[in-house]
Amino acid sequence: MKRNELPPKPVEVKALEGYRLWIKYSDGVEGVVDLSDLVGKGVFALWKDYREFQKVYIGPGGAIAWGGEIDLCPDALYLRITGKGLWSRF
Repeated sequence: MKRNELPPKPVEVKALEGYRLWIKYSDGVEGVVDLSDLVGKGVFALWKDYREFQKVYIGPGGAIAWGGEIDLCPDALYLRITGKGLWSRF
């Protein structure tokens, strides 16, 4: 990413079996992120009901969100999908 370039934003998100998400970004990058390790912890207790996990959407500012309680940073998920480290973005 160049200095004046904005980070890619999610354009599509889908819940998959096993508490995984498929996410597509504005730069064409797409991939799957496994979030099963979060289920039942803190605010992620909501996901114990798998139907709640399936209600994922792209929220304000591009956050990956569920209701008003849970949102995940789209940049962190992008880095997990691409396998790039934080500093490769700057």
